[in-house]
Amino acid sequence: MTENKLNEVKPELKPTSAFSTSKTLKIIPLGGLGEIGKNTMAICYGEDIILVDAGLAFPSEEMLGVDLVLPDLSFLAQNQQYLRGLAVTHGHEDHIGGIPFLLREVTLPSIYGPALALGLLEKKLSEGGLQGRTSLKQVKPRQRVQMGCFNVEFIRCTHSIADAFSLVIRTPVGVLLHTGDFKFDFTPVDGEQSDIASIAAASEEGILLLMSDSTNSEREGFTPSERTVWAKINESFANAKGRIIVTTFASNVNRVKQVLQAAMNYERKVAVLGRSMLTFASIARELGYMSYPDGLLVPVDQVNQLPKEKVVILTTGSQGEPMSALTRIANDEHRAIKINAGDTVIISATPIPGNERSVANTINALCVRGAKVIYGRDAGVHVSGHGCQEEQKLMINLCKPKFFMPVHGEYRMLVRHGELAVECGVLEENVFIMDNGEVLELTADAGKMAGSVDSGVLLVDFNRDFFIDEDIVADRQRLADDGLVVIAVTIDQLGKIVGGPDVTLRGVILPRGIPAEDFVQELKNNIEMIVATASAGQALSPDAVRSLLMEKLEYQFARDLKSNPLLQVLAMRSAKSPGDVPGTGADFKAERNLPKTSK
Repeated sequence: MTENKLNEVKPELKPTSAFSTSKTLKIIPLGGLGEIGKNTMAICYGEDIILVDAGLAFPSEEMLGVDLVLPDLSFLAQNQQYLRGLAVTHGHEDHIGGIPFLLREVTLPSIYGPALALGLLEKKLSEGGLQGRTSLKQVKPRQRVQMGCFNVEFIRCTHSIADAFSLVIRTPVGVLLHTGDFKFDFTPVDGEQSDIASIAAASEEGILLLMSDSTNSEREGFTPSERTVWAKINESFANAKGRIIVTTFASNVNRVKQVLQAAMNYERKVAVLGRSMLTFASIARELGYMSYPDGLLVPVDQVNQLPKEKVVILTTGSQGEPMSALTRIANDEHRAIKINAGDTVIISATPIPGNERSVANTINALCVRGAKVIYGRDAGVHVSGHGCQEEQKLMINLCKPKFFMPVHGEYRMLVRHGELAVECGVLEENVFIMDNGEVLELTADAGKMAGSVDSGVLLVDFNRDFFIDEDIVADRQRLADDGLVVIAVTIDQLGKIVGGPDVTLRGVILPRGIPAEDFVQELKNNIEMIVATASAGQALSPDAVRSLLMEKLEYQFARDLKSNPLLQVLAMRSAKSPGDVPGTGADFKAERNLPKTSK
C-alpha cells in the first residue's frame, strides 16, 4: 500500500443543500462511525430511503447528567416522505435502542427484523406508548422483503446475541452487503452458523459495496467460539464454595443459557437482578431461545434464606454502569444483596471502550469486600461477538467488493479495517473511511464523497424525557473541572462602574499561597481598571462591558490559574444620571445584560 492514503486528513465536505432524488445511490451513515454505538445508516436512491438499524449509545463519564446519546435525526425528519422502511440486523441497544425516539420524529411504514429483536422492540414501544406507530414484520433467514426500490435479503450470521443477520441489499445500481455485527463461529452454542453460502451467492452476482463491522480490526487472528466459554464457566462453578454472582450482557442469550445450565448442573437456584436481564430472559424464553424449569429461578428476597453454596445471582452491571445492580452491590448500596467474603463474582464481559475505569472501580470495590473476582480476557469467561482480523479478511474475500466502507467502530478501527481491505485486493481509492453525516455517492462504476447532511448527537435526560443541549453538557464539564466565577457590575450612562464589582468563586482552585480574599480583591481591581480604561474614550453599553470582561478575564484565568472556569458576567445600567452618587443595589433601576445560557 502506498504511504497511507487512508490516514490522510480529509478535506471538509460542504453540506448538501437538500435531499436529492437523483438516480444515484447514496450511503449516509448517521451514527456508528468513529464511535461505538448509535448505529444508524440511511441508503437512498431516487425517491426512496431505507434505514439499517437505529441505535443509541451510552454517555461517557464527562457527559454529566446525560442518560442516552442518539444520532441527530434532522435529516430523516426533513425527508420522512421518502422513508420506505427500516431493516434491523439484531437486538442490541446500539442497533435498536434509538427506534422509539426515531418514531417520535418520523413515520415509518414498516420495521423488518428477527423475532428476538422485534420482541424486545415491541416491549420498548409499548412502554413508550408508541404502539401502532409502525408495523413490525418478523423475517426468517434468507427471506427477502421489498422496501421501495430496495430488495433486502436477511442472511443468518453469528454474534453475541441470538437471531442476528447480515443484509444483502439489491439496488438499481448494484448489490450491497451490510454485515451487521458478526463473527464466524463454526461451533455456536445454538447451532446457528453464519450462512456463508448465501454470502458467496451474493458475491457471484457482484457486490458493489461491502459495509463491514470494524470493532475488532486491531486484533489479530480469530475470535474464539462462544462454546469455549463453557469450560471456564463450568470450572468456576466447580471451584466456588460460596455464592456465585455472574454478570454479562443481558442480550447475550447463549451466555445466559450456559450460566443457567451450570446452575442446574450444580443444583443451585438462580436469582435474576436488573430490569434488562429480566426482560431478555422472559422474552427469550417466550420465543423459544432458551428453556429452563420453573423452579430454577427464585425471587431475590429469598436468596439470603438459602445456603450460600446453593445460590447463583445473575445480574446486570458488566459495564460498571452507576445504577446497575452489580455496581450497587459492589458499593454496598443494594437493598437485598451484600457481598460476603468467599463470594465468587464472574464478570463475563469486556469493557466497551470508555467504560474501562467504571469497570475497574467496580472490581476494586468487590475485592475490598472480600469477593473473588474472575474477569479479563485471560480468564476465558468471555469471548467477543465481533470478528477479528482473519474473519474480517474472510468476509472481504467472500464478497470480493468493488467498494469497501468499514462501519461500526472508532476511527482508528475504521482505518485499520480499510488497510485490511487493501491487503485483500480492494483498490485503495475504492476504500471510503467516513464520518457520520458524510454522503457516499455510487454508480455502477464509480464512487465519490458527495457532501454531507446534518449530523451530530442528541443528548437525553431519560428520567425527564428531555433533550439536553450540548452547550449545557459542556458547561457542566467546565463546572466540574474548573469551577465557577460570577461577576456583577453596575455602570452609569457613560459606562463607568458605579456599583460593584461583586465577585463570587465556586470550586475554583487558586494558586498555592494566595488567600482567596487577596485573589478576589486583585480581581476586583483588575475589573475596575479594564472598564475604566475602555470607557475613557467612549460610552460603554452593558453588552460591551460584558464582552470586554469575558475576553480579558478568560485570558487572565488561563494565564494565572492555568484553568478555564465557567465565567458568568452580569452587567447592569444604572438609571441615575452620571453625576449621582451611587447608593445601594435597591437605588438602581437596572438595565440588565444577563449572561447567555444554553437552551
